[in-house]
Amino acid sequence: MITHVVLMKFKDENKQENLRQARTQLLDMLGKVESLRSIEVFLNGLPGERAQDLCLTTRFDDWAGLAAYADHPVHVVVKSFLRGVMQASNVVDYDTEAF
Repeated sequence: MITHVVLMKFKDENKQENLRQARTQLLDMLGKVESLRSIEVFLNGLPGERAQDLCLTTRFDDWAGLAAYADHPVHVVVKSFLRGVMQASNVVDYDTEAF
């Protein structure tokens, strides 16, 4: 199982509305992106200097599934929205069976 985690920091302008839209759009991908096995989207509850605004965790059967997700038309639309409202993001991808 491959886990893909993205931490996102959003721009201040319209932040709360953009977070709401981002969460909705991300969760809506389940069932539309064939290789996507599960998705979790959480908004940060404690602001701070190092805090991020949104945590996305998705899971795939294998690396090919993650690659298919990256280029899937539904995901491409969501990424386009996110790029317009994010200030920064960080990603970690790992194989849960490799440890």
